[in-house]
Amino acid sequence: MMNWLIGRKSKLTIENKLLLYKAIIKPIWSYGIQIWGCAKPSDTQIIQRIQSKTVRIIFNAPWYVSNKTLHKDSRIPFVEDEIIRMTNRYLLNLTGHSNEQVNQLLVPPEARRRLHRQWPTDVLK
Repeated sequence: MMNWLIGRKSKLTIENKLLLYKAIIKPIWSYGIQIWGCAKPSDTQIIQRIQSKTVRIIFNAPWYVSNKTLHKDSRIPFVEDEIIRMTNRYLLNLTGHSNEQVNQLLVPPEARRRLHRQWPTDVLK
């Protein structure tokens, strides 16, 4: 990590540390966030822990300050909230798209298939 820039001994201001977080670190973990809705909660919790540790380091916060307080004061949303926000934004962009194939992504499949796969008949011939 960039501990030498955002760590406790860094001489940067909190505003500059937050700017570094938002410009460098957040784009790394939020890449492809629109499809994280189907990710396991344990996977998103790993990223949440890293994010909370980074915010704690930026603010040089003691252990007894809660993560909820840190995120509220820094105006940095939790990972789960960011997943929901970006997914909704992605779906909103899909709804008005001019390409018909993109619009078909919003239509749910007719039948749910779990373990039994149904292959199209023209592929098997």
